[in-house]
Amino acid sequence: MASLILIAEDNPEIRGLLRLYLEGEGLRVLEAENGDEALAKARAESPDLAILDVMMPGLSGYEVTRALRRFSELPILILSAKSEDNDKILGLNLGADDYVTKPFNPVEVVARVKAQLRRAARAGGEVLRGGELTLDLASMRLDKAGCPVPLTPMEAKILAILMRSPGRVFTKAQLYEGAAGDYFEGDENAMMVHISKLRDKIEDDPRTPRYIRTIRGLGYRFEA
Repeated sequence: MASLILIAEDNPEIRGLLRLYLEGEGLRVLEAENGDEALAKARAESPDLAILDVMMPGLSGYEVTRALRRFSELPILILSAKSEDNDKILGLNLGADDYVTKPFNPVEVVARVKAQLRRAARAGGEVLRGGELTLDLASMRLDKAGCPVPLTPMEAKILAILMRSPGRVFTKAQLYEGAAGDYFEGDENAMMVHISKLRDKIEDDPRTPRYIRTIRGLGYRFEA
């Protein structure tokens, strides 16, 4: 069965435009016109991915993201008219996997949606180990020395890329493309946010990381 995409957006024209393009790619679409309706439909229908507008009546897209992360690891793509890095960082810190600013190209949104779905599909069944870390991609579960460490799907995908090739240096663009499936201008800043969040979660001291090392002028590598 085709993947089910939840679109939460109070502007009916934008919802209709996204539905047109997503259904044109064979995807199923579930619509919500406010944050409360989006959260209710996510609980009832278990969509495969959510597209959330930030400014909606009731719960904002940020608040829906926070609530979704309490019970679901589905990929979340934030839509916002706010283009400041601080707004993007807030969305990513709350658990979103991607962030697109308005006005947007619907073709790009569809490409990002399909890329997130591909990455989620490929993750099943793989278990990676390095040092005290064990990453089970089927359940999106990371354990450190036997203790669970919560990750967003995007964080799990990035960590998986690094753990599969310990010692190899990846650029920010390579990591983003590997995790999301496509790379777009501005994604390097988002990658820096994801790496920072990962370090906060897995490192004993994020300021002197043991696992995810920065190679100045090149990128990052994983050391087991």
